[in-house]
Amino acid sequence: MESKLYVGNLSYSTTEEDLRTLFTQAGTVASVALIKDRDSGQSKGFAFVEMSNQAEAEKAISMFNGFQLGQRELKVNLARPREERGGFGNRGGNRGGHRPQRGGGKRY
Repeated sequence: MESKLYVGNLSYSTTEEDLRTLFTQAGTVASVALIKDRDSGQSKGFAFVEMSNQAEAEKAISMFNGFQLGQRELKVNLARPREERGGFGNRGGNRGGHRPQRGGGKRY
């Protein structure tokens, strides 16, 4: 089973070390990944914490979902698998190809 957790609603000043210290209270932390903007390096306000097993992940959820950290209420749940993204040229949705019709349809 999964032991990777999504941790959301983080203060932008929260560090990976802050998260590691906090989640160690629930068990062994295998990894911490604070997600940052690739251009600015600024935190995006969420992270992924991987616990060593499912039981510790569940304990961390019960301990820290709704927990106040830096005057923010954490959202902690099992991480969902990353959704597949389209290949090159598929950014932004409907570029090229069929475009949805705008307005009221055909005009006579």
